[in-house]
Amino acid sequence: MKLQDLEIIVTSPPAPGWGGRYWILVKLTTDTGIIGWGECYASSIGPEAMKPVIRDVFERYFLGESPENIERMFRRSYSSGFTQRPDLTVMGAFSGLEIACWDILGKDRDRPVWALIGGLMNERIRSYTYLYPLPHHSMADFWTSPENAAEVATHLVDQGYTAVKFDPAGPYTMRGGHQPAMSDITQSIAFCKAIREAVGDKADLLFGTHGQFSTPGAIRLGQAIEPYLPLWFEEPIPPDNLAEFERVANAVRIPVATGERMTTRSEFHAVLKAGARILQPALGRAGGIWEARKIASLAESYNAEMAPHLYAGPVEWAANIHLAAAIPNLLIAETIETPFHNDLIKGSIKVDNGFIPAPTAAGLGIEIDEDLARAHPYTGSHLHLEMRDDPCDYVNGNSFQGGAPAK
Repeated sequence: MKLQDLEIIVTSPPAPGWGGRYWILVKLTTDTGIIGWGECYASSIGPEAMKPVIRDVFERYFLGESPENIERMFRRSYSSGFTQRPDLTVMGAFSGLEIACWDILGKDRDRPVWALIGGLMNERIRSYTYLYPLPHHSMADFWTSPENAAEVATHLVDQGYTAVKFDPAGPYTMRGGHQPAMSDITQSIAFCKAIREAVGDKADLLFGTHGQFSTPGAIRLGQAIEPYLPLWFEEPIPPDNLAEFERVANAVRIPVATGERMTTRSEFHAVLKAGARILQPALGRAGGIWEARKIASLAESYNAEMAPHLYAGPVEWAANIHLAAAIPNLLIAETIETPFHNDLIKGSIKVDNGFIPAPTAAGLGIEIDEDLARAHPYTGSHLHLEMRDDPCDYVNGNSFQGGAPAK
């Protein structure tokens, strides 16, 4: 069995766009006719520029190869151009292709992917979701309203979720680490207080920052929200100085979580050494399923836990779930529940009372609605997610609309 054909489909979720402006899906076909699906996460170049990168990686390192040879294809891609170091774009392309290989292997052997990477460890995967506005909420006002956030948190707990994530301390600027505005700290405290009072001890609070703060700024903010016992302090500083995570981890009594913007075990090993104890790889970027399995093993040695990240489509979600089903140090996995996510995989994986049953069907256990994917092409010029140019506003306060692209 050899890898023979590649198709790339860029699909755009309808408004409000939870999961990003577009999802890059890859479809691999073998010379025996087996089809595998993968997803390349949040590339740092546009999708039309990313397509030839994916095709180049496929033609150089995958075409004509057995899909079993995951390690060989990884080493070739990781070393591409005489580099042997992490590269977000190349590894993003590789990751989607690698996920598709596992889908093929599972289908060929009539076994779910988790059965091929260590077997079943977790029959049910604990899940969390971001706090997204309910239909009656004002989209413009929601992101700065502790009361609305608490209402959604209560709604999610009623659905069975035991953890909710929010990030009220914008502005998510490309200008790098900065001190939070005092109003950002006040608002963060208000969100934590309102949500904690609403859910009590029925749910963990997951506090995100998307790497916005300088090291001292992250420490100030982290110490301010400690009384509300968040389960994690996510990406407190930018991901380009991994050693600085140690200063935050030592100063704040909240576990440091990070990983959505990192790739391969080399970066995750560095942040483990710096004190992060919750790792959040996005499998469409981190190197795929096998590399994430290695990251989980590394994390075990540091008594650290895994919480696969999702701000993408349901193919990456499926890969996350198979990893989560197979590892002993799973903490929780992110999910996004929208009709488009569900329909794209024909409802083949679902959240059940806050938990995701381990898939039992072959491969990734999903069926792709190709017609639906092709019917929603991406026609914009923006990236999947973008930082803003403006600096932190120390006068009027800051707001971040939950990753929702403007429509």
